[in-house]
Amino acid sequence: MVKTKPFACRTITVGDVSLNVVVQGHGPDVMLLHGFPDSHQLWRNQIPALVAAGYRVIAPDLRGFGDSDAPRATPAYAVPCHVADLVGILDALGIARVRLVGHDWGAVCGWALAAAHPERVDRYVAMSVGHPSAYARGGLMQKLKGYYVLLLQLRGLAEFMLRLGDWRLLRLITRYEAELPKWKAELSRPGRLTAAVNIYRANLGMIFPGERPRVKVPVLGIWSSRDIALSEKQMLMSADYVDAPWRYRRIEGANHWMPLDAPDEVNALLLDYLR
Repeated sequence: MVKTKPFACRTITVGDVSLNVVVQGHGPDVMLLHGFPDSHQLWRNQIPALVAAGYRVIAPDLRGFGDSDAPRATPAYAVPCHVADLVGILDALGIARVRLVGHDWGAVCGWALAAAHPERVDRYVAMSVGHPSAYARGGLMQKLKGYYVLLLQLRGLAEFMLRLGDWRLLRLITRYEAELPKWKAELSRPGRLTAAVNIYRANLGMIFPGERPRVKVPVLGIWSSRDIALSEKQMLMSADYVDAPWRYRRIEGANHWMPLDAPDEVNALLLDYLR
């Protein structure tokens, strides 16, 4: 198991779901959203840096991940359900507007929150995953990189295959051996692997082109050159769906999990943009 320093967490209940949320520091609020198969610990290198810079960090475990509740029904993991959770967290903490950062599925939820509730988002940093319309129109390379999305639709079989051979398929999909012990420990808990995979099953429609809401808040898109799951094109195309100032930064040599693989570069970009 990867040893990580614990952060100050609290439980916030939104509707019938209890969410584990890091709330640490004092100052302007920054919300950090992780993706699959992570938890708030994805941000373990960013939380101290942001707190030291004078921010209050809010980093939830999304439903189905970390120590948050994991509803059994697949539709409970649709992006609008996650957005409702995030709005509920902001309301519970009395936050009118937040600086928002999302990675992977957290980026998808961040795009949706910024589009649906622009009055609640001061600015947004999307890491790895571009605007949903750009992702769906990302071309052949993006479809090839995202092959696993269809594989994970096979309920029961996907879970079996992911565990098989000491989690060999999870190794193949993620290609990040350093974090594998943490993922194995978290996903081995009863019901947690299915809960984590359900975010793919509840949102399969994302891979198909369609009309998605545009975003009207400033956005910084960040992509890493060794990303095995997302193409650069889908992030660059996101500019076409942002009706506010757009910036793009590319991190050379980092893998998909850039908050862990390139923490100094990520921290520098966040501190520059969020201020």
